[in-house]
Amino acid sequence: MVYVTRGLVETLLRLASEAEPDDVTISLAVTPAGELPDADLPEETPVFTDFYLPSAGASVNAVFGVDLGTPAGQTQGRFVSHPDGYMGVSKTDDLHEVIFVGIPPWDTDALGAFDRAGQEREVTILDIEPPEKYPQ
Repeated sequence: MVYVTRGLVETLLRLASEAEPDDVTISLAVTPAGELPDADLPEETPVFTDFYLPSAGASVNAVFGVDLGTPAGQTQGRFVSHPDGYMGVSKTDDLHEVIFVGIPPWDTDALGAFDRAGQEREVTILDIEPPEKYPQ
């Protein structure tokens, strides 16, 4: 089971919709459920709550090949959009522990989660707000 906040899902799908017909790839971070007061989950359960804008640090990355937009080792997932409607992990996707895939019409029914091997994972969208702090 993969847990994600509704606000994060809605934001990712909106960014994908705005980028269409181009695709987007966005790094995602988790917050332990114990830090989410309204989460009714075991404390250590990871919940996807935060993202890093793909354009942050882009000029440094383009010149030096260093990604300054995403803190090293602090993202456990990735969101990729497939404007062509393919619900799955493609060979060109950046792989991560969990890969969320969004497709048109860019609503919550058009979101899936997969592991590195491309096996589908069950997703639960939580109606909770993450804490107002920098993700860990």
